[in-house]
Amino acid sequence: MPADRGTGAGMAEMDQNAARREALRRVIERVTAWQETAPGGTIRTELDDALREANLTLTDEQRNDVVTAISEGRTVDLDRLADDVDQGGPA
Repeated sequence: MPADRGTGAGMAEMDQNAARREALRRVIERVTAWQETAPGGTIRTELDDALREANLTLTDEQRNDVVTAISEGRTVDLDRLADDVDQGGPA
């Protein structure tokens, strides 16, 4: 039975990581699409709103990286954000 608990806990962690990755993907897509028609300087506000609505948190450094990438038209490294669970909040 203990092996099942370990497997169940591992699956729950995988499910949480997958949920976090999917939520982050949706946030990034929303902010990127929105940014194409938005006035400059408001990407951070939209990102913060989207993160709050998705019940996600990122560190200040992560948020700065996302804002910079989006404003420069670069791809956001979603895998790095999602995998860095010690730095962000819940999914």
